[in-house]
Amino acid sequence: MSNNNTSEIKIGIQLDENRIPEKLMWSAVEGGVELEEAKAFMLSVWNSDEKSTKCIELWTKDMSVEEMKIFFHQTLLSMTETFQRATGDEKMTATMQDFCDYFAEKLELKL
Repeated sequence: MSNNNTSEIKIGIQLDENRIPEKLMWSAVEGGVELEEAKAFMLSVWNSDEKSTKCIELWTKDMSVEEMKIFFHQTLLSMTETFQRATGDEKMTATMQDFCDYFAEKLELKL
């Protein structure tokens, strides 16, 4: 495989003695990100043969519950935008946006 046709995203995880994430770092040099700290990440990959999604979700032990609620809300919003771009399904996109609004309202998020 030729290096000029590849790109890498790297995720580093520093664990405590109980293997709980203390620090998350990520790099995507091509995108201008190098060793940026994060408190959480979610990665989903599609396995076409199995018709299933494999997921990895990690967050640091110092991430607050309030931060997690905001993280989930923003992730849902991002998924809604991605769904719209990928499918062009305006009706379902509107339904997903309504759910994002409901989610924020029920969690009393300050947006």
